[in-house]
Amino acid sequence: MHPVRTITLGLAEPHPIATSAIRRAAAFLRQTRTRFTEAGHEVQTVRLSTRPLFDDMADQSNTTIARYVSELQRALNDLGLEYCSIGPAPAARVHFPLDRLDLVADLLIANPAINATVQLAESINTQPAWRPEAAVPTARIIKRLAAETAEGFGNFRFAALACMPPGTPFFPAAYHDPATFTGFSLGLQGASIIAEAISTLRKETPLPLPLERITEHVGQALISQQWTYRKLTYPIEQEYNIRYAGIDHSPAPLADDSIAAAIELCGYGPFGSPGTLSVVAALTKAIKGVSSPFSVGYNGLMLPVLEDALLGQRWAERLVNLQQLLLYSSVCGTGLDTIPLPGDIAEEELARILLDVATLAMRAGKPLSARLFPVPGKRAGERTAFSSPYLVNTLI
Repeated sequence: MHPVRTITLGLAEPHPIATSAIRRAAAFLRQTRTRFTEAGHEVQTVRLSTRPLFDDMADQSNTTIARYVSELQRALNDLGLEYCSIGPAPAARVHFPLDRLDLVADLLIANPAINATVQLAESINTQPAWRPEAAVPTARIIKRLAAETAEGFGNFRFAALACMPPGTPFFPAAYHDPATFTGFSLGLQGASIIAEAISTLRKETPLPLPLERITEHVGQALISQQWTYRKLTYPIEQEYNIRYAGIDHSPAPLADDSIAAAIELCGYGPFGSPGTLSVVAALTKAIKGVSSPFSVGYNGLMLPVLEDALLGQRWAERLVNLQQLLLYSSVCGTGLDTIPLPGDIAEEELARILLDVATLAMRAGKPLSARLFPVPGKRAGERTAFSSPYLVNTLI
């Protein structure tokens, strides 16, 4: 069995959300988790994804919003819920006050269950919209989270988004839109699904594996997994009258369950070598090819440096860098994820990285995000020393 990284429930209720609605959501997630566990599936987390707070409470003061989010945090604590996304601040919209972005950092620093994002670019009435001037205040959020949370871990709960629609179960990018869907979705720790499919293909095919065969074989494995979980979610959907939205097939890695290792199994050399881009594109084609009503979210390849042991090693060996990962994002998936950076990196440099991600998202017409990790007290060339079991250590 492959671990379920998250069961995420989207809440249709607008902010401020009544405690009774959160209580009902917590009960559903608790019961659904039990169903999965009894069926033999490991469930790592359950999470709540809400409508964008900064849309619902646009006319409220910062003080009112901060007080409400503190109350939300207390309710989450009481119900044992550790993850709740309040959605993106719509910085791409010309009328959104950019000085309000400082509040995003305040909320994340004070409330450890809260995840939030900033949308730097989006499509409004089919037209692309972005505000380059939003990059610096967004970079300021990243710097504050690095300085004002333990080990800079607050940046685990924040990302800059570009052209990101609602619906992914993965945090911190998750947010909900009842006009799109109402229900629950799954995110898998899916790197092992890819690795197993490639390992099977290697038994019958000489290296390097043909790209079209990689796409075909991995696609079949993902479809098989999709229907395995559908058999389990259908009775839950019927019993609770809560729609099952589907799976985000992005193959999330964790430590030794490595997507970089799966890519290297294809026989094109160490991750970062010539040929890596082609394999990344072949895998993404497989993920995107799982067309069904039960596919949601990114559905792209995740390459998180601080969550993937082998990718972190290749990063330390200088076989891959930020610009290469941005290049891979042009054909694969989720952008720049958990990138270790010097703690003294300037806001302006962070802003330029964010602008590159947003530009690529708009030009490629695809959702991307940037989750950047300036490491407090560390300089380029030093190693990270995270104590969190969710992060691997590598070179900055």
